[in-house]
Amino acid sequence: MSNPSSPASADPLRPFLVIPAGGRGMRMGGGLPKQFRDWDGRPLLQVTVEAFLAPGMPRLAGIALAVPESHMEEARSWSFQVPCTVVQGGETRQESVWLALRALPDQPLAPVMIHDAVRPFPPAAPLWEALEALNRFDGVLLGEPSTDTLKRVDPLGRVLRTEPREEFYRAQTPQIARLGTWLHAFDAAHEAGYAATDDAALLERLGLAVKLIPSPSSNLKLTTPEDWERARRH
Repeated sequence: MSNPSSPASADPLRPFLVIPAGGRGMRMGGGLPKQFRDWDGRPLLQVTVEAFLAPGMPRLAGIALAVPESHMEEARSWSFQVPCTVVQGGETRQESVWLALRALPDQPLAPVMIHDAVRPFPPAAPLWEALEALNRFDGVLLGEPSTDTLKRVDPLGRVLRTEPREEFYRAQTPQIARLGTWLHAFDAAHEAGYAATDDAALLERLGLAVKLIPSPSSNLKLTTPEDWERARRH
């Protein structure tokens, strides 16, 4: 996995990239799923994938995309530097990730980076650090340090206390584990009917050790029109 322009990882296996892009993304408006909206002449999902193929990023072993049935032909028409498998997405993000993971080659020890389709600016340095940390932890994710004062409230909105913000991070992606670990976590969640808001939570649920790597706010998730405009100024 070593790259002449980047720190060498102790892990000899190249990572796979999984991107769940099966959602409708209606918060952006306009009817078209946000991951397929135009960004400088290309669909945003394609831009996000290509960001991982840029100089200085870890070299990928392959890619798996989970997309809506209506966009499978389009996604399969894209050409990347590494093999790319396109599968139909599921009813939920979690199901889409699960389907994409199962489409990867049977390499249980291979690192797999799960990334949001609408985060087109993945940061190289924290990503290299995260992959190196996978040699000591079951899972790793990127996260943005909280800069806001955080209040804990009761169901009526009454403030109970102020939380120490240095202990809180906004979870980002990529979130990384080895393929065998991910499959075990997703299979267990499926059997239990457990749904999480991010992938690392499935590892946490099993008591696995998960490391967080600080990441910049520039690793934006484009969910709303306001996010889109902010990213245009990136």
